[in-house]
Amino acid sequence: MNRFLKLLDEKSVLLLDGATGTNLFSLGLQSGDAPELWNLSEPEKICRHYRSFIEAGSDLVLTNSFGGNSYRLQLHNQEQDVYGINSAAAELLVSEIQRSGKDVVAAGSMGPTGEILEPNGQITIEKAAEAYAAQATALKDGGVDVIWIETISSIEEATAAVIGAKETNLPIVLTM
Repeated sequence: MNRFLKLLDEKSVLLLDGATGTNLFSLGLQSGDAPELWNLSEPEKICRHYRSFIEAGSDLVLTNSFGGNSYRLQLHNQEQDVYGINSAAAELLVSEIQRSGKDVVAAGSMGPTGEILEPNGQITIEKAAEAYAAQATALKDGGVDVIWIETISSIEEATAAVIGAKETNLPIVLTM
């Protein structure tokens, strides 16, 4: 059984991590930097971040991949490495969970594209769904237990994110 679904069956409340950005700033991330790029350039800092929440007793820890879709990574000329950045985020977290010996859920964080989708914008739901599917697939391949879609503000983008995430056949959580 999926670890996320198992914990939902066993516990009435799950404790999640939080304040990823704030914590990464305390580790040296600078304003304007893409934290997702640290999955490749500063993996030891990302592992330290994950480990702090595992040791604090979190039942679920989010990957450092909130802005890991091609639209957000394009701002840093890294849109071609969606797979590498996201799979690394997941692999680092899964490794820390395994090292801890604790039963912690690895949640693949996916945030907004930063684009306005049709009918008010130029990006179609289908194009956004393709971007989310690429990110979700990389997170799944890296070992996450659940796709965690967060901080979405439009129904069009929520639809695109869910369509993309569904390709993984993993459980999906959506926050708006």
